[in-house]
Amino acid sequence: MQKEQQELANLIKGKKVAFIGAGVSHKTLIREFVELGAHVTLCDQKKSVEDFGDYAATIKELGIDLSLGENYLDGFKGQDIIMRTPGFVGYFEKPLQDAMAAGTMVTSEVELFFQFCPCEIVAVTGSDGKTTTTTLISKFYEAAGRRVHLGGNIGAALLPMLPEVSPDDVAVVELSSFQLISMHQSPNIAVVTNVTPNHLDHHKDMQEYIDAKRNILLYQKQPCRAVLGYENEISRSMQKDCKGKQVWFTRLHETDNGAFLREDGMLCMAENGVVTPFLAQKDVKLRGLHNIENLLAAAAAVWGEVPVEAIQLVGSSFTGVEHRIEPVRVLDGVTYYNDSIGTSPTRTIAGLRSFDQKVILIAGGYDKHIPYEPLAPEITAHVKNLVLMGATGPRIEKAVREDPNFHEAELPIQHADNMQHAVELARACAKPGDIIILSPASASFDLYPNFEVRGREFKSIVNALK
Repeated sequence: MQKEQQELANLIKGKKVAFIGAGVSHKTLIREFVELGAHVTLCDQKKSVEDFGDYAATIKELGIDLSLGENYLDGFKGQDIIMRTPGFVGYFEKPLQDAMAAGTMVTSEVELFFQFCPCEIVAVTGSDGKTTTTTLISKFYEAAGRRVHLGGNIGAALLPMLPEVSPDDVAVVELSSFQLISMHQSPNIAVVTNVTPNHLDHHKDMQEYIDAKRNILLYQKQPCRAVLGYENEISRSMQKDCKGKQVWFTRLHETDNGAFLREDGMLCMAENGVVTPFLAQKDVKLRGLHNIENLLAAAAAVWGEVPVEAIQLVGSSFTGVEHRIEPVRVLDGVTYYNDSIGTSPTRTIAGLRSFDQKVILIAGGYDKHIPYEPLAPEITAHVKNLVLMGATGPRIEKAVREDPNFHEAELPIQHADNMQHAVELARACAKPGDIIILSPASASFDLYPNFEVRGREFKSIVNALK
């Protein structure tokens, strides 16, 4: 057992540990913690052990205590450690705060990985662009021959990988606000893509959301690097929180320190005013100017860590991540795109701006209580037919109709009962040469467990069309 794994074992052995929920990562960790000698209690809103389905047998096998039902948080009492999950967002609410006041350690899978990881950690947060930027960074390192451990809000749970991690490896981690809100460790290299209103159905207010994102920077130790988006006012303001080297990425400005898009279409990196062009925009396979920003952010993060040839190779060949302006098929001259990652207005705006023609847009879903007024002028400018569904459908329609450039004759609006109906309505108004894109500007939780399931259903429906 390597040193870091032994330190984790010493922390866990003989301790009373409560896990909030039995998601995929917690199921793996619960077994590991029991094997390390922890006394585990599982706190979950389910009402009986049978409600866990196939996992019920494991609960009985491992001798896990249960705290279930309406008062499941009572299981926090008397615990040494509470393992929170990103799905449980009440970090500042009374049950967890009372537990911490009583001396209980509140942590998470990602936090423990940061605490015991022996290798360099690169982490990315932001409202938009996290997954693409994180994926690009991981591919840059892989192209340079480094062994990469990809996880956090993307990929697999990282803590179970700890025995396999060596000091020469690199961990590339995507972090959401829910993961960051309780973190007291920061990565060696931190990237903040942008910060715009999001998840306000769960965060107390916008300031709490911003403060959570800021945690990615606050605990950095020298030597470290912070990469901030210059165009976004909130990420730009985080410069004051940086502890070490800070660089920008920007598509609209030139900078003396950071990655930028030059007027001649070259992606460049500047170090103390010395500019190195490294890739032509015309050679980038990713669609959309927002993806140029993601590529700039990723390049700024790894500059000097990998050969420039690795950045050029990946930058000129990487075509994107599933559910992000993903081409599905061409049928009857109409091209269908899956942009189910469009869970907020800013994501959908970026998707709409990726096309040089007006599109047929399918939008709407779960309501995160974020404003749709900024989306409305983008819809009137870039959409020829609008198909709405879900709880936010009426809110999006109201915002669009109140936009001064809206004309009903130029932008018909229809409402669908479900995804199948939405695709049928969109197809019915499409002509050869048109583009139909699912980019909901909303979360998926009204009808789907996550945006991936939503996107795959859209693709399945589109691929079944005759």
